[in-house]
Amino acid sequence: MRYSSQLMSATPSPSGASPPARPQGLRLILPILVILVILGGATALLLGGKSKTALPGKASAAKIGVFEGLALSPRLPAPALATLHNYDGTSFSLSSDRGKAVLVTFLYAHCPDVCPLIASNLHNAYAKMTPAMRGHVAIVVVSVDPHGDTAGTVAAFVRQHELTGEARYLIGSAHQLGSVWEAWKVGSEKDSSNPALVNHSALIYGVSASGKLTTIYAANFEPGQIVHDVPGLLGS
Repeated sequence: MRYSSQLMSATPSPSGASPPARPQGLRLILPILVILVILGGATALLLGGKSKTALPGKASAAKIGVFEGLALSPRLPAPALATLHNYDGTSFSLSSDRGKAVLVTFLYAHCPDVCPLIASNLHNAYAKMTPAMRGHVAIVVVSVDPHGDTAGTVAAFVRQHELTGEARYLIGSAHQLGSVWEAWKVGSEKDSSNPALVNHSALIYGVSASGKLTTIYAANFEPGQIVHDVPGLLGS
C-alpha cells in the first residue's frame, strides 16, 4: 500500500482572474474529505481489493474475531530490526522487546498528512492503556527518509506528536534502511512531482510477545483497536 505524501495540489486560476472565494467551512472540510477518501481506499486494499499489499513472508491478512486489526497467516517471526539506531543515538534490536506487544510503523518527519495522523493515533492508543499495560507495549517507528530524518528533525516530530518516552524512532543510512524496507515489504520513493516528499507504505504492524508478526492496521486505525488487541498480542 503506497500513499502519496502530497494529498492536494493547487490548481492555477485562469490568467488575470482571481479565484472565487470559498466559504471558510468549505476550505476546512475539503482537505479532511480528501484524507478520508485516500485512507478509505487503503482500508479496501487491506481487506482484499484487486491490488493487495505485499506483506513479509507472503502472508495474507483477514478479519477474525480475536483481533480488531487484521490477523496475518501464517504468523512468521517478524523481520529483524537490529542494524538501525534510535534518533537519540542509542542502539536498538527488536529482539530486546521479546515478551512485549510491539507496534511497528514506517514514517518520516516532514510528512504533511498520513504520518502525523498515525503518530497521533499511536500516542492516543498508548494514552488509553492502563499503566500496567503500557509496561508491556513498545512502539517502534522506522524512517522512510534517510536524508530528511536527521536526529534533530525526528526529535522535533516526536515532541510534536507527544511520543517522547513512548516510542523509539529508528534512523540510519540509505543502505541500512533499504535492507529493512525490503525485509518488511515497505515501499519508499521520492515523489516525482515534489522531491521533498516521500511516497511510502503506511501500515502499523503488530508483533506478538513471541516475536511473530501477528496483526496489521491501516493508517486510519482507531486507537481503541490497538488497545483491544494488546492482550491478544501478549498471549500469542
